[in-house]
Amino acid sequence: MPIVALVLVTAVWGVTFVQVKDAVAIYPLFAFLAVRFAIASAVLAAPAAARVRGLGRRGVAASAVLGVLLAAGYALQTEGLARTTVSGAGFVTGMYVVLTPLIALALFRTRIRLAAWLGTAVAVTGLALLSGVHAGSAAGDLLVLAGAATYALQIVLMERYAPRYDPLPLTLVEMAAAFVGLGVVATALGELRVPRGWTVWGALIVTGVFASALAYLFQSWAQRRIDATRTALLFSLEPVFAGIFGFSLAGDRLGWVGWSGCLVIMAGILVAEPEAADVLRRLIPRR
Repeated sequence: MPIVALVLVTAVWGVTFVQVKDAVAIYPLFAFLAVRFAIASAVLAAPAAARVRGLGRRGVAASAVLGVLLAAGYALQTEGLARTTVSGAGFVTGMYVVLTPLIALALFRTRIRLAAWLGTAVAVTGLALLSGVHAGSAAGDLLVLAGAATYALQIVLMERYAPRYDPLPLTLVEMAAAFVGLGVVATALGELRVPRGWTVWGALIVTGVFASALAYLFQSWAQRRIDATRTALLFSLEPVFAGIFGFSLAGDRLGWVGWSGCLVIMAGILVAEPEAADVLRRLIPRR
């Protein structure tokens, strides 16, 4: 079940690429992200608010750190993307698959299974194929890499915190902290204003409810049972699902190199997580 939950999370993130791309073309990105996490916080508030006290001070602090890391990751990635190529940024962001086990090893001396290392290496090769690894700005790539390291740290810390705390209030505080962090950035940039139109609101509702509130709640629950390295490896499916749904819903064409990259990423995941095969077969749409 934890593997199913994480694969579903990446599928949701993948399908929202199409909506978000249309929405941020007419509404500022940081404002979009701030409102997205505000909606996520509102969705979780009713069932979780009364349970926040049960986290204690340490639990609230841990949850807030996770939220700040999410906000920082989005901010760094976005600033880097403005300075480098989309394909290069996609590949560098995917490097959190490698950074996660390295951070876990450095901070907590976490032992990584050989199968996980092999699967990670194969998945990174697939990410390189999928993105094309086009050269971009060094400064932009470094910002995106810092964002990838931030995502990796969030996954590693979630492995530590998830077993200790109730996932529902943990996720609520995480979403609220991300909202505050991104709201500060959006306000500083003068972007924050009331969204208008169904294109923007539709994307905000889907990403706020499903790609944020429920997705990160699933992550909190699943990482009580699955380690950080395996989580990061499963999350590398996000660009694969983005390609699949972009093809199915928006008419995108990846070309044979891009589709080869998708297949290689899947192969890397199956090397480390054979159980994921049945989940992928059920989720990938057939024409």
